[in-house]
Amino acid sequence: MTSHKQKLDDNLQSPLLLPVETNTGEEHVQPPLEMLSVDQMLTKYCGEFGFWQFKHFVLTCMAWALDAIHTMVMIFADREPAWTCQPGSSCKGSEKTVCELQPGSWQWDDSKGWSTMAEWGLVCGQKYKVGLVQALFFCGSMIGGGIFGHLSDSKFGRKRSLMIVCIMSMTFSLLTSISPTYWTYVLLRLLTGFSTGGIGVCAFVLATEPIGPTKRGTVGMSSFYFYSIGIALVSGIAYIFQSWRFLYIASSIPSIIFLVFMLPFISESPRWYLVRGRTNEAMKIMHNIAKLNGKHLPQNVYLVLDKEPKSCCDQENIEITETKEIVVAGSIINVIKSPTTRTRLFLLMGINFTTWVVYYGLNLNATNITTNIYLGVLLNSLAEMPAYLVTAILIERFGRKPLGVGTQWFSAIFCIIGSCFMGSHGNWIKVLCSVLGVFGMAGTYNLIYVYAAELFPTVIRNTAIGCARQAGQAGAILVPFVVVMINAGHSFMVFGACGIVGGILVFFLPETLNKPLYDTMN
Repeated sequence: MTSHKQKLDDNLQSPLLLPVETNTGEEHVQPPLEMLSVDQMLTKYCGEFGFWQFKHFVLTCMAWALDAIHTMVMIFADREPAWTCQPGSSCKGSEKTVCELQPGSWQWDDSKGWSTMAEWGLVCGQKYKVGLVQALFFCGSMIGGGIFGHLSDSKFGRKRSLMIVCIMSMTFSLLTSISPTYWTYVLLRLLTGFSTGGIGVCAFVLATEPIGPTKRGTVGMSSFYFYSIGIALVSGIAYIFQSWRFLYIASSIPSIIFLVFMLPFISESPRWYLVRGRTNEAMKIMHNIAKLNGKHLPQNVYLVLDKEPKSCCDQENIEITETKEIVVAGSIINVIKSPTTRTRLFLLMGINFTTWVVYYGLNLNATNITTNIYLGVLLNSLAEMPAYLVTAILIERFGRKPLGVGTQWFSAIFCIIGSCFMGSHGNWIKVLCSVLGVFGMAGTYNLIYVYAAELFPTVIRNTAIGCARQAGQAGAILVPFVVVMINAGHSFMVFGACGIVGGILVFFLPETLNKPLYDTMN
């Protein structure tokens, strides 16, 4: 009886239906985590240049127009107005400059307020002051480029740094319009240069970092169309507002438009988020890129730095990366410590120096070789646009190095030809040589930014580009004195020599065609 009861209890405890065996190895298994760099993720999943990148690129590059406006406005504000002889004076009108005339025997055709040169009497022995204020603008730009280049690599980031420099340049430009004295004007132009120097660095890097490796070169070179548009725009603004005070007010309006209607729709760089250890924010941007480009970014794909392993199957590794992998932005010391980046930086600084001397020299020299300053500046800006198109087409076919050498020497040849015509002889030939010289050097100016971005990793990219810009701005500091104190023929010779030297320096840089953008020094 007892054994029967025990057997009954055992049957009651057993299940009515036996469990069905299932192959759990084939169900509910998550795919292995795929860990990719930014370039790999863009290429494989997000799209290298889709609608998201196009929108982001156009909005960000609008800042280049602001850079051009704040820089080139000096051509019109500091110009020498036309003058005529006073009736009944000893002035005959055949004199080349007012320095050959007796005081009171001549007068400006327009009001003194039309130009800083007329308002403060910056002629003859005081003419060097025109070159001084322009040189100090580039001096401020040199300092600002280095400082904001480092800040955008470190705690501020690309977008916040761009916002700061745009606000500063707009504010200083408005204050310039109410300068009571020449030295106040000099100080405010120095501060405007300081803030403007950071615009190009921040805008270019922010615009090109989310673009895939095979599209970056061509698209990056297109950013300088906006700089040319800015030059053409300031030429039109100056034609309408010919008083230098109203000109500085009008030239500040595009900055307000950019800050209010464009900057809020620009995203921070995912590369900057990544190297700062903010991987979730970087991944959020990558998902937005994929979504807007009509792509799908799987949940098992994860963003890592170049030096991290590219495959992993443990979810815990993700958490370690998120909390511990924070790369500190490099400084100029880190660039110089590495023999590779040090050599590249010094070469790039030399190339930038010669490029800026020729590019800005030919633009500022427009006042010496044409009677219509507005048309001269406009022609130079229009000459840049086909240069950008040609170099954008050829950069992926021939590479960075051959194109860099070719554009510098092309410009140098026409500068040397232009130097053969002194005085007023062959004025139309000098105009043509200037336009072709700008055409060649605009291609170099455009190319060198793409080249520089590919020569340095993310943690020091803005710092290195900022230092290279500083070298260029050091060259630009000398340009106003060359233009103001030397005649057009000799100026052309200086520009031609710089173009030849710059082309030689490009020979020593490595080719970066179709090479990835690295994130760390490793």
